[in-house]
Amino acid sequence: MMTRNKLEKTERLAAEVRRQFGAEATTRFLRTLPAFRTELDIPDRLEQLLKHLDRVEFGEAGWRRQ
Repeated sequence: MMTRNKLEKTERLAAEVRRQFGAEATTRFLRTLPAFRTELDIPDRLEQLLKHLDRVEFGEAGWRRQ
């Protein structure tokens, strides 16, 4: 069981990590790394899944598993 003090430290750390990952400088740095580069051409199945995520995010229904 985590003590209240330890839980608060954990929550503060998590908030700080989220803040730093969202920072513009971090984003620019990550874009320079090969593992985080955006691919211009992606497989059809991945593109379908991304489109599905967009539809779900914007509340459109009608997805069925293929």
